[in-house]
Amino acid sequence: MKLDVDTLGTFYEMAREGAGLAASRLSSMTDIPARVEVTHLNFTRDESVARELADAEWVGIRVGLSDAFGGTSLLLFDRESAETIASAVVADVPTVEEGTLRESTVTEIAQIMNNGFVDGWANVLDANIDVSAPTYVAGDDPDAFLADAGLAPAGSGSGGETGLPGEAELSGEESDGGPAAAAGSAGGDAPAATPGTDELAVLFRNNLEAVGEELTFRHYLIPDAGTVRRLFRARTEDRAIEFEKLVGFDRIAQRGATQVAANLSQMTDIEMDVDIRRINFISLDAIPSEVSTERMIGVAFSFAGMPSGYLLFLFDEASARRLVSRSVEGRTAGEFGEFERDAIQELSNVMASGMLDGWANLLDTTIDHSTPAYAHDMGAAVVDPLVVGLGESQEFAFVFDTRIEAVDTEVDLDIYVIPDEEDLRTALGEFDMARVADTRPEADTDLSGEEMDLDYWDSL
Repeated sequence: MKLDVDTLGTFYEMAREGAGLAASRLSSMTDIPARVEVTHLNFTRDESVARELADAEWVGIRVGLSDAFGGTSLLLFDRESAETIASAVVADVPTVEEGTLRESTVTEIAQIMNNGFVDGWANVLDANIDVSAPTYVAGDDPDAFLADAGLAPAGSGSGGETGLPGEAELSGEESDGGPAAAAGSAGGDAPAATPGTDELAVLFRNNLEAVGEELTFRHYLIPDAGTVRRLFRARTEDRAIEFEKLVGFDRIAQRGATQVAANLSQMTDIEMDVDIRRINFISLDAIPSEVSTERMIGVAFSFAGMPSGYLLFLFDEASARRLVSRSVEGRTAGEFGEFERDAIQELSNVMASGMLDGWANLLDTTIDHSTPAYAHDMGAAVVDPLVVGLGESQEFAFVFDTRIEAVDTEVDLDIYVIPDEEDLRTALGEFDMARVADTRPEADTDLSGEEMDLDYWDSL
């Protein structure tokens, strides 16, 4: 199946506007000013969503959608935020039974917010979207509610109907009952079957932020396979991107991320693992909001070939110091001076080679990358030059977004690969899916003593 890039952009904007309406309804009910922080259109695996939700207890609702849009909507607050919101509505109102009124209050608020989001979509589609009665969900195990939301629990391995092709489609075989053949919807509160752990699900993800209150909010909208095919399918070749090949390409990106973690483990003797991986389809102006507002250390590369684009490694200061200290025997990193700067650039250079080499092997082409460019600034300021570099030719981008974390210590690293959209479409159109099984990234982990070119960053 081919997806239309312009249509993805239209639905991305719909999701952002719907989230804005949901935020407005939250503000009117609680007198807590709220606004949209960021909207995502993700191609992601269930494990990534589960890990994203693993560090808190969540409270909210799950509803089924049908008619013009089939799928599942999941709206969640962390426990503390739910208490804050409920208190703003039912302060000083006695409860008949401990917790009963607060649970019903959170359910009602979440349902009103969710209806605002769905109403926005229905208005744009000029069609009816049926919404089931809400099911209250709560717990600290994401699998408990993700399994019923169209995403499989991590490690489940079950196949089924999702917004992506199954293994038969990837291999070119016909499927009688899988995603290619079925076009059902998740009417009522009975969502479609869940994807396997090696598949990608399409979902819209919204984060809201409150003014003057610490609120954590997540909204996930997961369309079923029939909805994805009907709404997103490309009608022309001009702006089409092949979804099956995007899935295959993502597998190469996964191997590249695993290679990055392995190289970093070898160079620092810190065991690293891939934590979260996804493909974001996002507007360029929203990319800076993806990163921390704290001072970060960024090492950026431009790469040229098929595709071209930018690669960014982003470290918090503490993680960068630990990695430098462990990579250079007998050296303790304090302030980031010239030595530390060169060391983190060298580490990043090896990791960049490991990731981009795998892409080049898959595409049977050459991808050259620049010397590393270093920045130590607020997170958004580190990302801005890359956005400017792409903004002249495109409005949206497919961002390969990965977080790598240490297993036993406080070290993490965010990786953003932002290909040029036209090059990515061309590359996906040309590569052979049969190469996916055989492609392996490789990189030399010997650190060189070459002089670093530090002028590249300023030239972006």
